[in-house]
Amino acid sequence: MRQWFCADMANDSTTFCFVIVAFSGLREDFYSVFGALMFCIYSISVCVNIMVIGIVLLKDNLHQPMYIIIANLALSDLLFDTMTLPHIISKYWFGSEAISFSACFLQMAFVHILNCLDSLTLLIMAFDRYVAICRPLRYHAIVSNRVCMFLCLAAWFASASTGTYVMTWGLFLPYCGPNRVKSFYCSVSSVAINSCMDSSTVRRNALYAGLIMHMGPFSAIVVSYIVIILNICSMSHLENWQKALNTCITHWFVLIIFYIPRIVDYGYKTQVNPNADVAALMICIYSYVPHVCSPIIFCLRNKEIKRTLGNMGKKMLRF
Repeated sequence: MRQWFCADMANDSTTFCFVIVAFSGLREDFYSVFGALMFCIYSISVCVNIMVIGIVLLKDNLHQPMYIIIANLALSDLLFDTMTLPHIISKYWFGSEAISFSACFLQMAFVHILNCLDSLTLLIMAFDRYVAICRPLRYHAIVSNRVCMFLCLAAWFASASTGTYVMTWGLFLPYCGPNRVKSFYCSVSSVAINSCMDSSTVRRNALYAGLIMHMGPFSAIVVSYIVIILNICSMSHLENWQKALNTCITHWFVLIIFYIPRIVDYGYKTQVNPNADVAALMICIYSYVPHVCSPIIFCLRNKEIKRTLGNMGKKMLRF
């Protein structure tokens, strides 16, 4: 039986804490291997997302709305992974499963804020593509760098407000018993189930909030791309048709890896007795795979970013 309290060596006291379970069925023989896998994922995520942010900030030719949006998404993914993965790696390498009450709810706030931010950033990206393809002559008048920065800041504000509010649903519940968080990180639904009182309403509201935060933007994105596809099909010149389609394919890849696993997870959670390890695997897939794949996809599919990276590589080889 896990202890409900963590020792505070500085004050010679104990405080309530939670235990991050992740995969409860994973044998201890595989802990080091799984920890190494998580370390690789985190290392790749840090490298590729910092690279994307860096080249967008440093290269004047990338100071354009689309690249500002990509950098905003990379920053969100980098922060999310930094707030969650080091603890998982520590758990499987060093047995550090416990997370303090305050650290858990701080992590929870960031998890909900950054998840919401990712959805809103993808929505802004879809809006940018809609204007670029359906209103090309007015693109620079509608989507300037200033407008793009305003939309990104508005997304941060909306996400911070929403994520913090959702976090408070779990913060004010009483905790005095079980403390096992059957997930990779603290979230309202995974933590609230440990409350001393009935938390079914809070967990149901958290599910609804997740559906609104993700399925709301997703629905708007789908509608925008339907309009874009209809506009592309009406183009008379094959060259223009192919060029417009190519600008959308990259975003479709990112949308698929971000939303499809979440939709599957929402459907799986409606089962009466979902398997905890299967649920944890789904959380792992939709939380971390997009953060590694998205910047790589943008770098491989975007000609301007590829050209910038190629020029930087040639300059480095000269020295």
